[in-house]
Order: sequence, then C-alpha cells, then structure tokens
Amino acid sequence: MKNKWGFYAFIRGIFRLYNRVYFRNFRVIGAENIPTNGGVLFSPNHQNAIVDPLMVGTTCNHDLHSLTRADVFDGPLRPLLSLMHTLPVYRIRDGYQQLSRNTATFDHCRALLGQKESLLMFSEGLHHEEYFLRRLSKGSSRLAMEAQKEHPNIPIYLQPVGLNYGHPRHPFTDVVVVYGEAFSLQSYLPDYDQAPAKTINAVRDRLQKAMEDCLWLPIDSPQYKEKEALINRRNTSLPFETLKKALQQEHNNLRPPLKKGILQQLLIVIFSIPNLPIHVFLWLIRKQFTDVVFHGTVNYAGHLLFFPIWWALGAMGYGSEGNVFWAMGFICSGIGFFYLRQKTINKSL
Repeated sequence: MKNKWGFYAFIRGIFRLYNRVYFRNFRVIGAENIPTNGGVLFSPNHQNAIVDPLMVGTTCNHDLHSLTRADVFDGPLRPLLSLMHTLPVYRIRDGYQQLSRNTATFDHCRALLGQKESLLMFSEGLHHEEYFLRRLSKGSSRLAMEAQKEHPNIPIYLQPVGLNYGHPRHPFTDVVVVYGEAFSLQSYLPDYDQAPAKTINAVRDRLQKAMEDCLWLPIDSPQYKEKEALINRRNTSLPFETLKKALQQEHNNLRPPLKKGILQQLLIVIFSIPNLPIHVFLWLIRKQFTDVVFHGTVNYAGHLLFFPIWWALGAMGYGSEGNVFWAMGFICSGIGFFYLRQKTINKSL
C-alpha cells in the first residue's frame, strides 16, 4: 500500500501546502463526519473543474480514487492521472461504442468500495459556475447502492461535500470545504431488494438535501443573482453557518461588493508590469477555454508553476552576472507586485 500511494501522498502534501498560500482563508468543517469503518463515496458539488477533486483529496484524509471524463486521458496527462488513481468515465459525446467501457470502470469502483476504499464522484454529472446545486443524477446513488448489494456486510457510505469558493477563479479568496453527515446504505438493502428504482431515488433525494446543507447558497431562485453578489470578499470570512443563514434571509447585514473604479484599474495595470509575460501567457491559455469553469484551474496551476519559474529565471540572469542584490530584488519585486495586483483585483470580488 505504501508503494501504491507514495506518489499520491507526495503530490497531496504539495497541494496541501499550496492551498494555504493560494487562498486567503482555507477552512475545513466537519472532517470528523467522514466514516472510517467502510467504503466511502465522496460526493461534492462541481463548480471549479479540476480544482474540485484537489480540494477533497487534500482535506478528507483518505486515499481517493476519482472518476473523471475519459477524454482527458487522451492527452499528455494520462500517466499523471494514472498515478493519481483517476478512473475514466465515457460519455455519449465520446461515442456510443465507448459507453460499454464504463462497465469495467464501474465494476472496479464497486469492488473498491467493497474493500473499504474511498471514491470521489460528482453527483451533479457536470460542472457549472453557479453556487447552487443542480438536480443530482442517479449515478452515484446507484453505484453506491449496487456496491452495498454486492457487499452487504461492509458498510458503504455516501459522504456529502460542499465546496464553497469566495471566487472560483481568483487566488487570495476564501474557501470553505464542508463535510456533512455521511449515511450508510445498509439500512436501504431491504427496500432495494423490493423496489430498486424507488430506493435509488430515495437515496438520491437524501444525498441532495445533505449536500445542500453543506453549501452557502444551495438553491436557485428568482433572487439568486442578488444573493450571489453577497458572496464576496467582504462577507466570505464570516463563519460558514452565519453566512449561510444570512443568505436565506430577505433582510440581512451582508455587504455588497465594492465597485471597481478607474484608480483601481490603473493600479492593476501598473502592478502587472513586473510579471507581464506570465500574466499575458496565462491570459492566452484561458482564451483557449470557452468554458469559464476551467479558468480557475488555469490560474490555480499557472500560479504554482509559471510565476516561480519566471522569478527563478530572472534571478539566474542577474546572478550569472554577479548581481546578487539585483537578483534578490527581482524576486522580491516580482512577488510583491504580484501580491499587490491580486490584492487590488480582489477588492471588488
């Protein structure tokens, strides 16, 4: 097991540290709710593409197998995804002939749960940029229920997870990861034997409610956009339950976001200059994704990789000429202006 998860543990450790740097406040609530005596299927909402599984994987204290869309495995990330114990799921858009390959994937998933392993699956079935929870598909409930049927003596749990981002695309914002009350499926076995479809619907409905309890703003409504605007930097540092309760009230003391003024925009431009090549590079990468949900992933990964490389190359250039103080000055100014730029942007988020 040590060899199997060695690389996974190494990467998880890096991202655990990085999360504390990338986000302003990174909070985890309810980790004590996660079961340790059976198979666990983690079910988070899906607002931030590839960042979402990292939020769960770095906070749940379990070694996770994750399900992800199969087309990602066609690219250069395939070896890394395999090392990170990611399993492919095929969709209709991948071709009808490919759907049959899901049988092997789901057989493997049920076996993992029966071995008291942990699995991550997005029950909404797709990602989106809204804070509210979409109607869950039956996929995760069916998979967990079938695993419980195959392994009746091993408790299989559904673990609701709420990923709450102050802003899903920007660094130095607040994140609250909430683990709700997990529930075992063993008590559903008699009903499942009598009425499988009805039981799966009941499990899905229970999971839907449990996930909604883990989110700041879980329900779509005519007032949704007004409430969404209140999820901003001035309010997201509040305790989770305080902000959640306030968003449910028609009248509250939550503050609206600050408007971006001309001076703020000018400062953003000025503070961008020392790191301009990387800002432009990341902007060009984001332009390749019409789906804005991936923009947060580009920023998350780009800030980890490209800014340190830029600062290191600049320092090496000055250092090779013996200008140690210039090299240190380049690094310090790059980090300082990066921080000031993002701090200025975040004032109106």
